[in-house]
Amino acid sequence: MSAPIAISVENLTKTYGSVTALDGISFDVQPGTVLGLLGPNGSGKTTTVSLLSTLQRPTAGSARIAGHDVVADAAKVRELISLTGQYASMDDSLTAAENLSVFGRLTGLRGAALKSRIDDLVEQFDLVDVRTRRVGELSGGMRRRVDIASALITRPEVLFLDEPTTGLDPRSRAAVWDTVAGLRSEGITVLLTTQYLEEADRLADDIVMLNGGQIVASGTPGTLKQQAGAAVCELSLVQRSDAQRALAALSGLDVIEHDDASTVTHPRIIVRAADGKSTVRDVIARLDIAGIDVVDIGLRQPSLDEVFLQLTGSDQLTESDRLAGVDAP
Repeated sequence: MSAPIAISVENLTKTYGSVTALDGISFDVQPGTVLGLLGPNGSGKTTTVSLLSTLQRPTAGSARIAGHDVVADAAKVRELISLTGQYASMDDSLTAAENLSVFGRLTGLRGAALKSRIDDLVEQFDLVDVRTRRVGELSGGMRRRVDIASALITRPEVLFLDEPTTGLDPRSRAAVWDTVAGLRSEGITVLLTTQYLEEADRLADDIVMLNGGQIVASGTPGTLKQQAGAAVCELSLVQRSDAQRALAALSGLDVIEHDDASTVTHPRIIVRAADGKSTVRDVIARLDIAGIDVVDIGLRQPSLDEVFLQLTGSDQLTESDRLAGVDAP
């Protein structure tokens, strides 16, 4: 008998008075995979996690974790899941190992079983050198690793990571990414909410894009990129003073993005390349005629950033604005 779907969501809805935070979303997550829940502030990502982790009750619709209803079987669901919020929930006055011990005791572990699990997690998350250091003395990335390790003290079937790399520097963010990739290899199902397109592209097997409480797109990262349309020709100019002349030379082509020449050394221009290599040749010919040199030019797939902007736009509200009933500009 095959294992049940790790996360199953059907017409999930959450309203706060007259404000709809989630508007009938549906998706499934297969066991041992990573789902990236992607969207701007106020899109409903955190609300979704709150409902799936039984912290709130849905207004309508249903959700199941490993076959268990998040409302009717809430106690069982809590046994199967773990949640790490946007900020590390550590006691700064305790050491890394002591924090792990506290979380273990809260989940019922004691004695030799608890010590063994702490030893395993310290090794797995490369915390040996900081095991006896107070968490308040650790870097943001190291604190986040301790936080995620704490969430795994009882090895959940499903782990919710709500924007786990918010506020981290690039090196710390990369360390957390390695950690999440390792969880997938262990067969743990991960639902990851994020605003970082690169993060979703690198980690997620599948992506669900939310905007205004609704799903605007879903699929693998590759599928979503294809939905953005044709490939693009991206070029960078040698001289920033050539930016306006280059745009004039490319008049008639579909220029979908260009840098502000006053803020960058080598302004970048992106042209939709419906005809692939023919478009690139056309761009090169036009720039040659205009006497404009480029640092780099190439043909590539649309990025998740371009998919995201195309599907969600840029005039977004924060979640607090939306729940207060503020209108979009």
